Amino acid sequence: MDQPVRWGVTVDCADPRVVARFWALALGYREPPPPEGQPTWDAWFDAHGVPPDERDDATYLADPSGRLPTLSFLKVPEPKTTKNRLHLDVKVSGGRDVPQERREAAIRAKVAELVAAGGRTLQEYTGPRGLDHVVLADPEGNELCVV
Repeated sequence: MDQPVRWGVTVDCADPRVVARFWALALGYREPPPPEGQPTWDAWFDAHGVPPDERDDATYLADPSGRLPTLSFLKVPEPKTTKNRLHLDVKVSGGRDVPQERREAAIRAKVAELVAAGGRTLQEYTGPRGLDHVVLADPEGNELCVV
């Protein structure tokens, strides 16, 4: 039987640290510790000849459980100019079988937390029962939905 391929998501951005902090809050991810044998990431960079001026070119986040995809944030010179064709859903409401009042409270709480972290609300979608999801932009405009 074939094993699933390990995969990750990479986000191009102007400021990897700012965008990574936002997504760490959104998803509960963390910057992983330096590789075994290295006391800090700077020690690892030194050991691998990474110049100091290149150390902010990327940031990496991982699911603390080690089961979910990794996230990488890479510095690029060009700004985001168009709508994402792929986005992440941050699923906090528990699904449509959860009472609407609880769903909406969970969605609104996460949206408030992410807006305070530099995100901005783009649009709210309501259905017959009330709030269904909110489309946000991260600090550099990448879209996500809080569901």
